[in-house]
Amino acid sequence: MWLSMQMMERGHMTQDQWGTIRDELHQTMGANCFQSWIEPLTYLGSEHGIAHFAVPTNFMGNYVSQNYGDILLSKINRIDPSVRRVVFDTVTETQNAPKPAPQSAPAPVTQAKSHQMSDSLNGSPLDKRFTFDAFVVGKPNELAHAAARRVAEGGPVTFNPLFLYGGVGLGKTHLMHAIAWELRTRHPHLNVLNLSAEQFMYRFVQALRDRKMMDFKELFRSVDVLMVDDVQFIAGKDSTQEEFFHTFNALVDQNKQIIISADRAPDEIKALENRIRSRLQSGLVVDLHPTDYELRLGILQAKSEMYSRMYPGLEVEHGILEFLAARIVSNVRILEGALTRLFAFASLVDKPISMDLTQECLTDILRVSERKVSIEEIQRKVADHYLIRHSDLVGPKRVRTFARPRQIAMYLCKQLTTRSLPEIGRHFGGRDHTTVMHGVRRIEELRKQDAQIADDVDLLRRSLEA
Repeated sequence: MWLSMQMMERGHMTQDQWGTIRDELHQTMGANCFQSWIEPLTYLGSEHGIAHFAVPTNFMGNYVSQNYGDILLSKINRIDPSVRRVVFDTVTETQNAPKPAPQSAPAPVTQAKSHQMSDSLNGSPLDKRFTFDAFVVGKPNELAHAAARRVAEGGPVTFNPLFLYGGVGLGKTHLMHAIAWELRTRHPHLNVLNLSAEQFMYRFVQALRDRKMMDFKELFRSVDVLMVDDVQFIAGKDSTQEEFFHTFNALVDQNKQIIISADRAPDEIKALENRIRSRLQSGLVVDLHPTDYELRLGILQAKSEMYSRMYPGLEVEHGILEFLAARIVSNVRILEGALTRLFAFASLVDKPISMDLTQECLTDILRVSERKVSIEEIQRKVADHYLIRHSDLVGPKRVRTFARPRQIAMYLCKQLTTRSLPEIGRHFGGRDHTTVMHGVRRIEELRKQDAQIADDVDLLRRSLEA
């Protein structure tokens, strides 16, 4: 038997100890790198100074060996100084080799994999939380959601590629994973490859080194749906861009669906070849806008309902979700993380979620999220946008040319600052707080009815929050 009795002797790393190392790596590497390269590893045991790990593919084994082999060896050495080398065996190579090391509890890797699933061609793991059912739709993301839904139906290709872009935490990755899950459910026979642009580059470089470019080309040209996240990563990398361009063309020629995401629009990605930029713009380009108050509140309400089932009897006082939606505006991930922490903290101290408890628990997040935009800056931006003088924006004239920009400025002051309605009114020629309230409500109504007003408000808001 490959696994000798000496592996059970003191000093040889167990599955529990490997789980501790995994936790350390997760903290230092970050979630994305960890999920892509460490989570798929299965620790098999050690013998004769060699620690063995099973990996899904030869490419992954080579990449982990080159990039993380030293740190793995260093951490294993702290537990088992006799280990001098780390070896990565593919699944087929391990069938007649290592058996899992002794353990006192289920291996952490098994627990982690219960929440993730690699796609059929060993791309990035898919997060089971990221489904269409769990995606909260609002005005800033409704077009992106509708386009993703259409692609996920798997019918005739109507726009190719689908290009989703937006800032951090706005839902790009969620929609990408949701598409992949839906395609698997509806069309399990399709080859769906979901990976990051970084992974595409590493596979390309590895194929060059191993002189297996034909295998690489065959792999990527055989997929039915190619999904590439964070495509801005390949900008400036000439050889990778060259191969990406040819892969893109080959799949389009075969009428295969391509879905791309990035943190900015194609024409804003510097060092990206013009021919690639042109190809990316040839399909449907959709912007996931920064979340508005209504969408953030909807996300919090959906999450709160879920947590209320997890923590039965835990009371959330009125106004807490509205407070968080107004204060944490930059990132949905931070917003969701804040609510997660809040429910966990309240459960531990066995207290209802009140305003005092919220401010105590989320002091650091609320401090970072404190809005820095001033009323004066908002007034200046709005006046410049509508080509009117500041004195007319805050003055007494009620003609529509000045009144509408004035209401938009009031609305933005309410959304982007912590000032009260009376304070805002004083900055607009000493107007009463009821006038400010009327202006805010009027713009809220017009945003739903008038596309131009909605676009102006979104543009000004992004400019002020940048």
